[in-house]
Amino acid sequence: MKHSTNQQTRRGRGPARRIGRSLALVLPVVLVLSGTLAVTRVDWSGTSDSVLTASDASVSDAKPGSVSRAPQHVLRDQLIAELTRKNPGVALTHLQQAVHERPSLARHCASIARALGRAAVRVYGPTRAQSYARPVCDTAFATGVANAAR
Repeated sequence: MKHSTNQQTRRGRGPARRIGRSLALVLPVVLVLSGTLAVTRVDWSGTSDSVLTASDASVSDAKPGSVSRAPQHVLRDQLIAELTRKNPGVALTHLQQAVHERPSLARHCASIARALGRAAVRVYGPTRAQSYARPVCDTAFATGVANAAR
């Protein structure tokens, strides 16, 4: 005895099946992208301090007739001071946030990160300084650590 089978149900269940398959392909991509974007906005330093930016330099502190410093130099000096007070991880987080908030600082990011790496070696030694390395401005911090350790 032959059993009759409905060929339509074997091939698929119509539009609901197609929608389900489309969602199965698209949904993971959307979740990964939204998770990645959420992670980039997290303050990984664990502090609730305000973000240091190059615009934090007080205009009232300037002496009459003195030359104002470039924002990247002000930021570098603030971050190096923060590196000695706290740790290089906090300074790197604030560097990344400052570059994100002021894209004009992006071209100076690598040089600032290298300076932070050199300062970290002076304060913490090469091994401990290297432990703080993160991919901020590519690998410029690690390069600064390696160059100062030589």
